[in-house]
Amino acid sequence: LCEVTLDSISEEILQKAKKHGFSDKQIAKALKATEKDIRSKRKEFNLRPFVKQIDTLAAEYPAATNYLYMTYNGCEDDVEFGQEGNVLILGPGAYRIGSSVEFDWCCVNAARTLRSLGYRTLMVNHNPETVSTDYDECDRLFFEELSFETVADIYELEQPMGILLAMGGQIPNKLAMPCKEAGMRVLGTSPRDIDRAENRHIFSSLLEKINIPQPQWKELTSLDETFAFAERVGYPVIIRPSYVLSGAAMAVAGNDTELTGYLKKAADISPDHPIVVSKFIENAKEIDIDAVARDGELVCYAVSEHVENAGVHSGDATLVLPPQRTYLETMRRIRTITSKIAKEMSINGPLNIQFLALNNEVMVIECNLRASRSFPFVSKVLKKNFIDIATRVIMGRTFPEIDKSVFDLDYVAVKAPQFSFSRLEGADPTLGVEMASTGEVACLGTDFEEAFLKALISVGYKLPIKSVLLSSGPIEAKAAFKTGASLMASQGIKFYATKGTAKFLKQEGIDAEVVYWPLEKETPNAVDLIKSGAVDLVINIPKDFNEEELTNDYIIRRTAVDFGVPLMTNTQLAQRLAEAMNRYSADDLKVDSWNSYV
Repeated sequence: LCEVTLDSISEEILQKAKKHGFSDKQIAKALKATEKDIRSKRKEFNLRPFVKQIDTLAAEYPAATNYLYMTYNGCEDDVEFGQEGNVLILGPGAYRIGSSVEFDWCCVNAARTLRSLGYRTLMVNHNPETVSTDYDECDRLFFEELSFETVADIYELEQPMGILLAMGGQIPNKLAMPCKEAGMRVLGTSPRDIDRAENRHIFSSLLEKINIPQPQWKELTSLDETFAFAERVGYPVIIRPSYVLSGAAMAVAGNDTELTGYLKKAADISPDHPIVVSKFIENAKEIDIDAVARDGELVCYAVSEHVENAGVHSGDATLVLPPQRTYLETMRRIRTITSKIAKEMSINGPLNIQFLALNNEVMVIECNLRASRSFPFVSKVLKKNFIDIATRVIMGRTFPEIDKSVFDLDYVAVKAPQFSFSRLEGADPTLGVEMASTGEVACLGTDFEEAFLKALISVGYKLPIKSVLLSSGPIEAKAAFKTGASLMASQGIKFYATKGTAKFLKQEGIDAEVVYWPLEKETPNAVDLIKSGAVDLVINIPKDFNEEELTNDYIIRRTAVDFGVPLMTNTQLAQRLAEAMNRYSADDLKVDSWNSYV
């Protein structure tokens, strides 16, 4: 490939490259051309992949499965094309941080709704461990990577009535504009509106146009301008690239040095899309709304509240539905703003908007014109399938009206994140704007405290808690957890604490046994305490001081993970745990079926 050009490449060489597995994009890079150029060249040579069935019978008998893949190492297709009523669904891809069973649930429910409406469903996904790739969920399954090349090839062969990409998360969403520009029909919200929401600069400008509050922001054009902006609005600031999943390359910077490092990382990950730097609002509550709109009008919605303050990625946050500590006026403003955005962008399908709320002031963080990872959660809690409704809206069909009384629940749901730090050697188990969780568990209860404790137990916490190792971070965090520490002490919980925290607790009349930092190599040492199993819970609130303090904190957190001791690194979460344990013991928690909550 290095010896030829786009004009000189022969059919034989291009076919050989495709047979060896090179994508159009890789070939384009080698020839200093574009993916579109290579696709055009393939069409000129009439080169296309053949669709083959996966042989599930080891060639003993003819296989007649809907498991399909594409290859250039073939001479004919195993299946026929040309059926009418096809809808091409783009799946979520492999399970990983940021995309797991929640998006697969959305794809499966969309496929089931489509089949019930009489459509023929074609699924593209490359993870055989998902429900969406079960043999009986779709009419045809393409085990292929979710790339423009793959989707375009399948589209040309199958000639579906359209592509449904709003259910599979961020990877399908990225394909909206390329598919549109290639002449493919994208079902639901217009790809141009999807692009307006994904492009940070364009979306922020849109919010300004329709007078919707947002944190102060500036599009990144140079380091000098960015530093000037940070100095003008004051640190901390948040860096937000476009078209990313689970906060990749997002970060909160507290000074010039951190800002420089984060900007370099963001530029590496997203060089083709603008980066917006915004003022980070401290001590604000984060609130999510999941909704479905038809022609810009909301038809259903659910508002969920984060337990943690803003700064923790929504995929790592503990979610509560219905909200427990959000003002009614805040809820009203969130609904009003969501309606304005839906109308302005002519949304036709699912959407998710994340908000900051401080007192009754509400600001928009971002908007995703697709299903979010919390769609299954709100659907299960409200017992109204938002994906079924969204699919019917997208296809122009009727849908069941949502009775407003479903929002007057007599129970509470809490969704807690599941982390796999024990399998990520050396990773620092802290929460931030870049997602780290690998799953989640939702539980129901008659009130928040019951649901919260059930959810924590489900992700690995153990009750009762008899001893806690506490390192409560900067003075603000110490003060914020003062009430929680008092509640835990009143329950007879024994505290071990690092020197600064022990001194603070003593001033508040709370006894704590002093332990030494890991690097001090003296006994009793925090690391030895954790390793010995003497504590049931570690609460370590990260600090941003000198390197030694950062290292000590990291060693404590990492030791807790490696030795299977539950760890909390968020003040709000620890406070709510103290309140919940003050109300319920493990024996008080009831195990009831989902159907028993009405």
